[in-house]
Amino acid sequence: MSAGRSAMRMGPAELVQAAAMARRFYLEGKSKIQIAEEFGVSRFKVARVLETALERDLVRIEIRVPAELDAERSDALRARYGLRHAVVVESPADAEETPDPENLGEVAADLLGELVNEGDVLGLAWGRSTIHMAAALDRLPPCTVVQLTGVYDAGTAERGSVEAVRRAAQVSGGDAHPIYAPMLLPDVATAQALRHQTGIARAFEYFDKVTVACVSIGSWEPGISTVHDMLSDEERAHYASLGVAAEMSAHLFDSEGRRVGRDLGERCITVKADQLRRIPEVVAIAGGQRKAAAIDAVLRSGLVTSLVTDTSAADYLMTAGPTPRPALNRADPDGA
Repeated sequence: MSAGRSAMRMGPAELVQAAAMARRFYLEGKSKIQIAEEFGVSRFKVARVLETALERDLVRIEIRVPAELDAERSDALRARYGLRHAVVVESPADAEETPDPENLGEVAADLLGELVNEGDVLGLAWGRSTIHMAAALDRLPPCTVVQLTGVYDAGTAERGSVEAVRRAAQVSGGDAHPIYAPMLLPDVATAQALRHQTGIARAFEYFDKVTVACVSIGSWEPGISTVHDMLSDEERAHYASLGVAAEMSAHLFDSEGRRVGRDLGERCITVKADQLRRIPEVVAIAGGQRKAAAIDAVLRSGLVTSLVTDTSAADYLMTAGPTPRPALNRADPDGA
C-alpha cells in the first residue's frame, strides 16, 4: 500500500484486513511477523497497513490516567529538573490557601507502594504531607521504617511523625524506629546529649541504611515551615538575612538551592544533608502556590530525586528561573 494509496479512501477489503491486523496487533498482542504469517504478506506490509489504520482514524490510541493526575505536567516537570519520578496532581479549588493538600499524601502513598522493595529501609521525616501519606498507606512490602527527624512538638508525637512511622511499619509488617524527641533543641549540648540516648541513637544507626526516604518542604514563612515557627523572632530575622528561601528536615536553602545557616542543624535532631544525598530515592511531597518557590529551591539542591506536587506548584516550577541541573547529579551545589 503506497503513501499515495494510503491518502485515498480505503476499500472494503482493505478496511476489513486493516481492522483484523490492528485487532491482532493492538488487542491480542501479536507481533508483526506473526500477523504477516497469518495473512500471507510481508511484515513490511503489515507495518504499512497498521500505519495507514492510524492515519485513516481506523484505530485510535488513547492514553488514559486517573483524572486527578496530570501526565503532561508530570513528564515535563520530571524532564526539567532531571528527576527520577514526578507526579503532578490536580490542585483543589482552594489551592492558594492550602499548602500540601491531603490528596498529595494519598498519591505519594501509592508511589511508595511502587518504589519500596522487600528488605528496604524506609525513612520518614517530619511534615504534614508525610503524615497524610502514612495515613493513606494500604500496601508496602516488608521493610524497616525509621524516623528521620524529631517532631515539631513532642507532646503531639502520637498524632504526628511517630504515629506515621508506626503506621508504615504496621502496613509493611516490618520494624519501626521512632524518635521521641523534639526536632529543635535550645542549644547544641542538649541536642548532642539526646542523640546519644538509646532509642534515638538506635534510630540514627539506620540513617546510613535508608534506601527510600519521604520528606516535606517548607517556605520560610509562618505556618508553612515548622522550623520557622519554632524559632524566636531574632533567630528568624538572622536566617532570613542569610537568604533562606526553603527548609527541608531542618536544613535551610537559598533560592539557588545552596545550603545556608548550617549551624541550625547542630541544634536539631535530624538526618544530615550528606546522608540524604546518599539515599538512592528521596521523595519530596509538597504543593501549593505558597510553597512553589521553596520547592524549586530544594529541587536545585540535588537532595531530592522524586517529587509529588500539584498543578498549582507545577505551573510555577516550569517557568522558575534558568533550567536547573539534573537532580540526579547529586553533588552539593555549594561544593561542601
